[in-house]
Amino acid sequence: MIPSEWQLRRQIVDIGRRVYQRGLVTATDGNISARVMGDRMFITPSGTCLGELNPRDLLYLDFERRVLAGRGTPSSELALHLEVYRQRPEVQAVIHAHPPITNAFSFAGLSLADPVIPEVVVAFGTIPTTEYATPSSEEGPLVIRQLIKTHDVLILQRHGSLTVGANLSEACHKLEKLEHAAETILAARQLGRVRELSGDELNRLAVVAEKLGYGRVPGPS
Repeated sequence: MIPSEWQLRRQIVDIGRRVYQRGLVTATDGNISARVMGDRMFITPSGTCLGELNPRDLLYLDFERRVLAGRGTPSSELALHLEVYRQRPEVQAVIHAHPPITNAFSFAGLSLADPVIPEVVVAFGTIPTTEYATPSSEEGPLVIRQLIKTHDVLILQRHGSLTVGANLSEACHKLEKLEHAAETILAARQLGRVRELSGDELNRLAVVAEKLGYGRVPGPS
């Protein structure tokens, strides 16, 4: 069922509070958007805390960046959201967050792309990290353009994460799963050597992923 405008506003507020309370953003970091009617969106305003949003705070605009309703300035990462929607017509929601452990891997120059956690491999295939782009610039769309076509979860080099979904809950679940994977792999690295899944294990996971309707599982490295 397609949510009404007010329901969608409430959903964004609820997801914003959830992301904030779970420490996946802090202060005025992060932004959330939801597609409306194909070529329009609701997006969080610039300079607002996701944990303190009101449904009336959200801006309604078209894909030409014209504000149709609401006061204030759209998120400074608007171009990032627009790029996702243009590349992925089926995507209905985008969350850009700053999950701390995921960010720490990026700052340390460490990748989360290696196939380690079976559930993550099935759900995401792999988790790529983009090239670096200056935050809040037009460089952002360029570094995600190719990767977002085939991935629902991206780590933005030194700038948090980008997760997309068929709805806001799905995009949020992917964000939570990403940060949990980062926490788990960090703990594993502290305990000893992290073992990647073998080729045979990946082949069997590919069967599971296909049955569940997920994307392609990466082959052995």
